[in-house]
Amino acid sequence: MVNIITEFSKYINIVLIAVYTYYAFRVFGFEDKKKQNRIYRRMSYLLFAFHFICYLVLYLNVKSVKTIFLYAMEAAAMILVLCLYQWIYVNLSKQILHNMLFFITTGYVMLTRLSFDKAVKQFLIASAALGLCLVIPLLMDKIKHLARLGWIYGVFGVLLLSSVFVWGVENYGATNWIRIAGITFQPSEFVKLIFVFCIAALLSKRTDFKYIILVTALAALHVIILVLEKDLGGALIFFITYLVMLFVATSQPIYFFAGLIAGSGASYLAYHLFNHVRVRVMVWRNPWSLIDKEGYQVSQSLFAIGTGGWFGMGLYHGLPTSIPVVASDFIFSAISEEMGGLFAVCLILICISTFVMFINIAMKLNNTFYKLIALGLSIMYIFQVFLSIGGVTKFIPSTGVTLPLISYGGSSILSSIIMFSVIQGLYVLGQDRNENIEKRKRKRKKETE
Repeated sequence: MVNIITEFSKYINIVLIAVYTYYAFRVFGFEDKKKQNRIYRRMSYLLFAFHFICYLVLYLNVKSVKTIFLYAMEAAAMILVLCLYQWIYVNLSKQILHNMLFFITTGYVMLTRLSFDKAVKQFLIASAALGLCLVIPLLMDKIKHLARLGWIYGVFGVLLLSSVFVWGVENYGATNWIRIAGITFQPSEFVKLIFVFCIAALLSKRTDFKYIILVTALAALHVIILVLEKDLGGALIFFITYLVMLFVATSQPIYFFAGLIAGSGASYLAYHLFNHVRVRVMVWRNPWSLIDKEGYQVSQSLFAIGTGGWFGMGLYHGLPTSIPVVASDFIFSAISEEMGGLFAVCLILICISTFVMFINIAMKLNNTFYKLIALGLSIMYIFQVFLSIGGVTKFIPSTGVTLPLISYGGSSILSSIIMFSVIQGLYVLGQDRNENIEKRKRKRKKETE
């Protein structure tokens, strides 16, 4: 009976995420708030149905009361988040809120399947982050002097990144973690948010050539430190984010293309100078020839994705634990194996719909500083998704980055929730200002009448 329910559940989950994905894009076609709210209510039902079905299957396979308790805690937390955020911020983006919760829920499900202890830890950190970030949308409008601290952000970011050379510990070949009092965290996850604020603050003031050289040198310093730490994924994310922000701020394509050429040259040098870069490229080109050692992780990832097929093996019917670091860097492989290729494709489409919403918010902001923040975080988010999924599918060399809000990792999920909350705050800010403008217009119209 358990096998039948598990088999049947994977088809239900594919239908649920397919309908959710449809609504995630369909909502863009409506301007009527009532129609949008109807769609968001349906998205909530789909989210909770998906969560319930997955945990039912998880419980039937492990027969542990702890699974039921964790499910109840997660469901209660999601209801609380939905209610509190919509009550406190009337004008919030329900699209961003629902997608964020869907990603987090998917992560909960897969982590509970892979490691119950990691799932509990992820739930506690995510819940605390969601509670703390409740105030971020409010702060975006109240703290007016954020745009004046550009160089301070930059210096602080460089110092925080450099701290790993003193207190850093090595994880999976990269020295980009710090352990203090038994707690390990990744500074680059938080510096990337500070970096966006830094570049947005600096480029919103001046864009003359001499000033651009100084800002570029500061951005390059961040990238160089990450390369020295062997954090190639982080270095690429910082680099691409800066190029796009610079292009938008200056409207000069020459800066963008010059950056791409410089980046290509730097990649060529890195390939010849650093052995770990050469190994990553060799694994990408032919993981099967190195399957006993360096290529084992990518090979197992491809086996898992291929085994899952379009409909998946079902929860607990695959072997995702055979993939090294599956809970963090390679969680997309586990999703593909047990939830199916169709589910994985829909998940990618939801990521794209989130990115589209982020870009829409950025384009509608009039303040240059806020616009560049929204744009920078948007590019940072979607490029990290690209690197994570591209690496596990051998589309590009693996760079060891997490899938935002889904992968295991306290630093990763905390920084991702902060990212979503900042963009949510910018959306609320824009909506509130639009409402004030409309009120003034109506007031003037009444006065003239």
